[in-house]
Amino acid sequence: MATFLYKLGRLAFRRRHFVALIWVALLTLAGVGAASAPPAGNSSFSIPGTEAQKAFDLLEQRFPGQSADGATARVVFKAPDGQKMTDAGHRATVEKTVHELADGSEVTSVADPYQGNAVSKDGTIAYASVRYDVSGMELEESTKDALEDAAQQARDAGLTVEIGGDALQAVPETGSTEIIGIAVAAVVLVITFGSLVAAGLPLLTALIGVGIGVSTITALANVLELGSTTSILAMMIGLAVGIDYALFIVSRYRAELAEGRGREEAAGRAVGTAGSAVVFAGLTVVIALVGLAVVNIPMLTKMGVAAAGTVAIAVLIALTMVPALLGYAGRKVKPAGEKSKLLGGARAAAKNEAGAARPNMGTRWASFVVRRPVAVLLLGVLGLGAAAIPATSLELSLPDDGAQPTSTTQRRAYDLLSDGFGAGFNGPLMVVVDAKGADAPKDAFTDVADSIKGIEGVVAVTPPAPNKAGDTATITVIPDSKPSSVQTEDLVHAIRDTGGDIKADTGAETLVTGATAMNIDVSQKLNDALLPYLVLVVGLAFLLLIVVFRSILVPLKAALGFLLSVMAALGAVVAVFQWGWLSGLMGVEETGPVMSMMPIFMVGVVFGLAMDYEVFLVTRMREAYVHGENPNQAVVTGFRHGARVVTAAAVIMMAVFAGFIGSSESMVKMIGFGLAIAVFFDAFVVRMAIVPAVLALLGRKAWWLPKWLDRALPNVDVEGEGLRTAGKHTDPDEDRELART
Repeated sequence: MATFLYKLGRLAFRRRHFVALIWVALLTLAGVGAASAPPAGNSSFSIPGTEAQKAFDLLEQRFPGQSADGATARVVFKAPDGQKMTDAGHRATVEKTVHELADGSEVTSVADPYQGNAVSKDGTIAYASVRYDVSGMELEESTKDALEDAAQQARDAGLTVEIGGDALQAVPETGSTEIIGIAVAAVVLVITFGSLVAAGLPLLTALIGVGIGVSTITALANVLELGSTTSILAMMIGLAVGIDYALFIVSRYRAELAEGRGREEAAGRAVGTAGSAVVFAGLTVVIALVGLAVVNIPMLTKMGVAAAGTVAIAVLIALTMVPALLGYAGRKVKPAGEKSKLLGGARAAAKNEAGAARPNMGTRWASFVVRRPVAVLLLGVLGLGAAAIPATSLELSLPDDGAQPTSTTQRRAYDLLSDGFGAGFNGPLMVVVDAKGADAPKDAFTDVADSIKGIEGVVAVTPPAPNKAGDTATITVIPDSKPSSVQTEDLVHAIRDTGGDIKADTGAETLVTGATAMNIDVSQKLNDALLPYLVLVVGLAFLLLIVVFRSILVPLKAALGFLLSVMAALGAVVAVFQWGWLSGLMGVEETGPVMSMMPIFMVGVVFGLAMDYEVFLVTRMREAYVHGENPNQAVVTGFRHGARVVTAAAVIMMAVFAGFIGSSESMVKMIGFGLAIAVFFDAFVVRMAIVPAVLALLGRKAWWLPKWLDRALPNVDVEGEGLRTAGKHTDPDEDRELART
């Protein structure tokens, strides 16, 4: 592989005009496709194999024309202090609002609060339910404007009016902190390379890769039913890995220049060595993201595949466009150890008393670790273990309007409904009774309603509402607890258990669905899939790393270190988003259960990203060991060449992820924080402390591989051994000519 990538790097350097033209053309094509594509339509959310989804599909069949997946809105009215919604003036205002809403072209029904018992017991709060025939993302802007105008007219009449539901669903905003993250990355790159041009290359290539990836997702969003979160995730991961991969290549290129090689030769060797690490690091990320398909939640699968595609683009750009741009940069990219004049290039390098170059920070740290491996290992493991303690209290759920910022009308409507009707009113359960096989369907409907009324935790049960055929009915159940609580989850299971007894007695099947039940089923499905997913992803990556490192213990150590870092990161997420530690600093306005997707998503993404540092750092150690250094010397050599780059890469990745903490979407905010803290734990505690300590303790055993397995494995030559004999310096005159162009 190293030889092939070496030739690819030289070719891209030499034919840089052609390579640059291809990538610019792809970016233009993707941009045109995104600009001309129709807006994203319905991002369908289905959970195959769950009871909630089965009930939802049954509703589509038995209640045709009711648009079960259509958008909904709850227009909540509150009377001024000392007044009631039953007062004649306020009643007239509400009835006028209901009449105006009913005239909408996409409206299927509007429930009058005075006819549907939708006024609170104290008479201060009422609500009107509005149903539409299309999803929230498909609603015309004119329909949303009409909804807001009707609410505003009621406000002008003296009422407090808020709108809940998904009718006003908007594309989440990431906030200005995303730009700050990129700015931090730029500063880190300038400090790392000591050159504005060298620092600009990773940023430019990463932005081009993300531009192609996100534009492609936007162009296909309507066809593939991709949600808005998909492009945000692809941007988040694409930016991080795109900068990191280009950073690895440029750093190795400068190191090759420092050894006296010509620029084309240096570019080839950089792609042949660091590029090999980029390929395998990218493969682990792709495996982790595509592996999300095992959960069998289409939305999660699409998110993973889209993000994986952006990572693949980042790898290809690092291998081709980076060496091409290095050809354009010429002598503006300095050898390692040199800085541009603008950044103090005239200053002499620091030297010790003997006149030799002073060891860098990475060398000094690695030397300390190999002298005190036990102490460093214990301190790292105990520290991560302490950070992971909050994870033992992990509670999972999907966010609802109660997790929205208090500045939003959805959150204020949620709070008003909780005040007027109880906490469970925001999470009603829909019980679907399929009595097609029952002898007396009406009696079965009544039996189900009566049975549910006797279950603890139920506040109200509506009368059964049968369909035209009379073989299916819906019953709405109001819990006494909020939607994301453990008590509501227990109630759903209790109703389902009762349904089993009813089916035995009457032949009618009882199914529980609705947004709350759907969320509970998602959480359960994700929990059940976590272990198989972990085995699949870690297992495949373990095999891949055996090929890369030609070792059993090094990949095993990498996997165990990842588990430590991901558990510590989950602990930090629980502490902030569930317990409320530093919640004000993070902009978390409402604490509660952690998003159900978070554990499995962090396992996938963090594992892939963690392997980036593992591959880049340890391949330099492996390279030194293969070339004759003893194990401890190899660790120090790996840190001398790689610690600065890995540190910079980690800080950049943390900055990019942390930039998404400013998002208005709670899911994106939580993912941004979780990934940022996970990178911190993995890069600075696991890879920079635990890894060298373990390798120092293992010594030569770390690189042991059974002979039969050594013969069976393909030789991918990640350390570039084949380049020592195949590679040659470019002609100095040719190199000078290339530098001028």
